Formats: sequence, C-alpha cells, structure tokens
Amino acid sequence: MNGGEGYAVFFFPQALEALGEAIKPYLAEGPAGVHVLCREIDTGGALIEMTLQSQTADGMPSVTELMVPGSMVRMIVSAHSDGSFGFGPRKATPAMGY
Repeated sequence: MNGGEGYAVFFFPQALEALGEAIKPYLAEGPAGVHVLCREIDTGGALIEMTLQSQTADGMPSVTELMVPGSMVRMIVSAHSDGSFGFGPRKATPAMGY
C-alpha cells in the first residue's frame, strides 16, 4: 500500500476472476497482494462503494466510484496514519488537544 490516507480493499480470488478485465485498471500490486486503493469507502449497503482518485488521459484529476457486492471483499485495511490508535498511553499532541 502506498500513501498515508485511504483504504486498501482486498478481494477473494474468485471475485477477481468473476470481475475479470473490468477490475484490472483499478488494481494495485503490493507486498500484501492485489488490492484497490480508495480515498473513501462506504460499507453501509449491499454494495461496497469505493471512491478512487485518478487522472484522465490529459492529466486532469478525476474521481471514480467503484461498487462491488460486499460478498466479494475479503478484507479492508485502513491506511490512515494518525498514530493515535490503540489502548496504550499516549503523548499529548497539539492536533489532538489532549
């Protein structure tokens, strides 16, 4: 996974096979396997809605929404790096206001 914000969505192998060529432009390769990098994700319905940032052929920013059935998704990993997650003691940081 690259970057410090967003989500990596991993699919079951059968899902990748079923989605075929249609999913390939959105896939990224990494040490953890093939996944889709998203800026936002909504898991509140039958479909997993992923918002991806990309560029058009002429280099302009573009937003793509990709939706797949929830049963195709194996795992979603948060790539947020706020450093304040967990149950151990924390140091006060100005951004968090502790």
